[in-house]
Amino acid sequence: MTIRSILIANRGEIAVRIIRAAKALGIKTVQVHSAADADMLAVKLADEAVDIGPPAAAKSYLNIDTIIEAAKSAGVDAIHPGYGFLSENAAFARAVADAGMIFIGPSADAISLLGDKVAARSVAAKAGVPTVPGSDGRIDDIACARAIIEETGFPAMIKAAAGGGGRGIRIVDTMEDFERQFPLAAAEAKAAFGDGGLYIEKVITRARHVEVQILGDGENAVHCFERECSLQRRRQKVWEEAPSCRLPDDIRTALCESAVALAKSVGYTGAGTVEYLYDEDAGAFYFIEVNTRIQVEHPVTEMVTGIDLVQEMIRVAGGERLSVTQGDIVLSGHAIECRINAEDPVKGFMPGPGTVAKLVTPEGDGIRFDTFLYEGYTVPPFYDSLLGKLIVHAESREACLEKLERALAGLKIEGLATTIPLHLALCRDEAVAAGAFHTRFLEPWLETHFTPQTPAKIHEEASS
Repeated sequence: MTIRSILIANRGEIAVRIIRAAKALGIKTVQVHSAADADMLAVKLADEAVDIGPPAAAKSYLNIDTIIEAAKSAGVDAIHPGYGFLSENAAFARAVADAGMIFIGPSADAISLLGDKVAARSVAAKAGVPTVPGSDGRIDDIACARAIIEETGFPAMIKAAAGGGGRGIRIVDTMEDFERQFPLAAAEAKAAFGDGGLYIEKVITRARHVEVQILGDGENAVHCFERECSLQRRRQKVWEEAPSCRLPDDIRTALCESAVALAKSVGYTGAGTVEYLYDEDAGAFYFIEVNTRIQVEHPVTEMVTGIDLVQEMIRVAGGERLSVTQGDIVLSGHAIECRINAEDPVKGFMPGPGTVAKLVTPEGDGIRFDTFLYEGYTVPPFYDSLLGKLIVHAESREACLEKLERALAGLKIEGLATTIPLHLALCRDEAVAAGAFHTRFLEPWLETHFTPQTPAKIHEEASS
């Protein structure tokens, strides 16, 4: 089926991104929005907009019945879920199909299988992908969990089986800590995801977070190489790059091939990401999960491969085969993405929504800023703090860091606090420049390198 019209069941910068991809393909766009997002840039760019309810996400962007009704009323052929919200909700994907429309993403069955972290571990193991040592399945009994912990040793991680996005995770260092945290983790998982199931994984102390971008059409699958996502705060990604600067070629090949094997084993359709932990000391990698959607950090992959991942998702959903073979996909240079959030890094990353008094974006070859901001726009306080993503591309990582620093210095978002000073500081850090970081690097770094005086110093240096 040829897709002629799409409803975007999301908001913010990803909604703008999907609209632009759809328009490039000559596809009509319908943007849903809550009452708080009536002035959102995506609403202005779309061919049509539909109000789906009050600001609370549960009553708007997470309301399956309302979104399906909006799509039916607009007469669209397909729905793109973006990331977050309902993007990995199998019930939503099934409801879209049952309503006679196309869900732009994998099937509901694939989402169910890979969205459950325990089931995904089993799929990965069957596909020959190494997994982090831990429990073989869901654990609902603390005695079973205790036995696993005794085998894997400390530190260990208690994870929600239905979790994602870094949520529902607790790290324990002693048996006493484990005994206290296990029932709390179960209750937290139940409240957050409606499923109290848990599983156990050994903590790789100095792990790097490396993920592989996959594309599938149900019959074939390819990889678009890997991304490095180790700079994280509270398990939320802050800075991403492609390719990983510390990954040996043989590990890169094995890691990417394993992601393709996993995708083919489930007949994967659309864009997805297979996430791994890489133990640099041991030279080993381990599967952790699959994200069955487009990722926030997809632009760095687009920059180094030249593939428009969102357009590819739409084409494949419409019944086309992948437009590229594995041999067509080659790496070119290096790309880095900084997530620009409405948070004040000096004040403990306190959220700072407000009105954009002035917006100046850097321009030039290899510079991209994905955002939904415009001057005079008031950022609502009800949703994620992501304002946009600054992405730069250059022939080498060293040149990329230099270009990124200039681009960050030229990015002005006045009227609200942002994380721009944090990224400028990271650009100038020797360990970051050397690629000598891991998933536990950033938080202690913030305590010693980012003081209340840092932002003024950074901007003074940038203007000199």
